Amino acid sequence: MNPDVKVLVLEKSSKLLSKVRISGGGRCNCTHACFDTGELSRHYPRGEKFVRKAFHQFNPTDTIKWFAERGVSLKTESDGRMFPVTDRSETIMECLLKEVSRYRVEIRMNADVVGVEAEDKAEAEAEAEVEVEAEVEAEYKDKIEDKREGKGMFRVKLAGGELLRADYLLVATGGYPRENMFDWLTACGHNIEKPVPSLFTFNMPGHPLTSLMGVSVPQVTIRINETKQEQTGPVLITHWGLSGPAVLKLSAYAARELAARQYKFSVRMNWLPGENEQSIAAKCRQFRQELAARKMGTRSPLGLPSRLWIYLLREAGIHEEKRWADLPVKEQNRLISLLAGSVFDIRGKTTFKEEFVTAGGIRLNEIDVHTMQSKKVPGLYFAGEVTDVDGITGGFNFQYAWTSSYIAASSIAAS
Repeated sequence: MNPDVKVLVLEKSSKLLSKVRISGGGRCNCTHACFDTGELSRHYPRGEKFVRKAFHQFNPTDTIKWFAERGVSLKTESDGRMFPVTDRSETIMECLLKEVSRYRVEIRMNADVVGVEAEDKAEAEAEAEVEVEAEVEAEYKDKIEDKREGKGMFRVKLAGGELLRADYLLVATGGYPRENMFDWLTACGHNIEKPVPSLFTFNMPGHPLTSLMGVSVPQVTIRINETKQEQTGPVLITHWGLSGPAVLKLSAYAARELAARQYKFSVRMNWLPGENEQSIAAKCRQFRQELAARKMGTRSPLGLPSRLWIYLLREAGIHEEKRWADLPVKEQNRLISLLAGSVFDIRGKTTFKEEFVTAGGIRLNEIDVHTMQSKKVPGLYFAGEVTDVDGITGGFNFQYAWTSSYIAASSIAAS
């Protein structure tokens, strides 16, 4: 930290760190226990090559160390997500605010930035000298020094008309859901990738499957028809449609394709990943012999949840009281087809709890990954989701926020 740098944080809302507070169900999913840079970067549907370079400067190991040095220990859960051992997001918030106090960082709440103008550094300095020379009386010495210090390269306009000056400007606004919200940045000469939602669940209004709400299937392969987009993992059936890690991950990687389709598409679900119609047919022939007298609805010999198994039997036209030995080939084939590839029409999306993430933002080829500084406007820096980087759920978006902020702050402090 450079003690000569005066830092002013402009917060648009009346609350600080609101996203930290609600992250991970109020526990704050700080990062992910993934320590190989190449593997870590593959969890970012957009910006993979960019973040791979950035993580060489600050990665999950550094995040864990940074918090530990400030008295906050993180723990790893079975799925790799990392939380404070207190399981309280307030622990992270208190740590960050303590750092703010330690370095005398000034924070202004309800400060809505509506415009930024960058000027040539030489012109700004010349303008300052002209004003200084005009103040010739000794009694105005303090005011003269204030004017020298206040002549930064950036004019930052707030809602209400107030104008601030700064030598450096770090934009860490998070993602913007609408393209016009970037206008104050495109006015500086930057281009953006159009924002679209990421990390959302799939809606199936009125579909019979939603009657199984609450059923969780540990492993399902789900593919978006007419694309190569496919994910395997846990799926949760909800009262509005499909959710769970596999669905959220799929929504992230296919974010732009699904936006182009206006969230009207179909998915094919293999309830038995690794199996196909031929291998499932072989299992069914085996069941007809080994479970001949058992009623098919008793329980699934394939390990599927009971309610889902009954649903699939009914969709195949099979009464649950029917014995395996009495299963007609036609009905068996329908069941096999459903197990290997049930097709569902999706009509709309729903934001997954607090995990709203935007794909899109400042184009990465306009940012120096080694400093997070704009290649177009010297002194202008970016961090976090305002850039065209987004990760899947699991702590990856926070890790990029820590990484990009660290790189930008280090660069500014060294300037």
